[in-house]
Amino acid sequence: MYKHTSLSPDGKLIAIVGDNPEGLLVDSQTGKTITSLCGHLDYSFASAWHPDGRIFATGNQDKTCRVWDIRNLSQSIAVLKGNLGAIRSIRFTSDGQFMAMAEPADFVHVYDAKRGFEKEQEIDFFGEISGVSFSPDTESLFIGVWDRTYGSLLQYNRRRNYTYLDSL
Repeated sequence: MYKHTSLSPDGKLIAIVGDNPEGLLVDSQTGKTITSLCGHLDYSFASAWHPDGRIFATGNQDKTCRVWDIRNLSQSIAVLKGNLGAIRSIRFTSDGQFMAMAEPADFVHVYDAKRGFEKEQEIDFFGEISGVSFSPDTESLFIGVWDRTYGSLLQYNRRRNYTYLDSL
């Protein structure tokens, strides 16, 4: 069973992940599978497209986020590791400079997508994570914290002339 889909920025491709270690890249017009995405070891929960439409990411229960380039889908171009559990939420900034991935609890990782995902900032706090999102102007990162009593929304703002990675 597939549990998550994301549509490419141009609307032509769909990344599909779920209860199968392999994800799919599908033509949105015909519904035909372009290729299977091999590399994850367990079930997947999330996917997201870079605004340029050439790169997308998948999040998996194997505690990894794999980054794929549609120009060569034989293997992922990066394997980003979590600490505690499945990668359940992934988002890119609207300018494509950063990518955030969230674990189910306690950890959100922010990567410099523009520089090949080599630089990372880890946000560590205590709480169940319901998801992450960037503001459209890329100035804020929001983290939803799920708790029956103290549910909240954390907001991290960029400082002028700094990247998220410098300011978190």
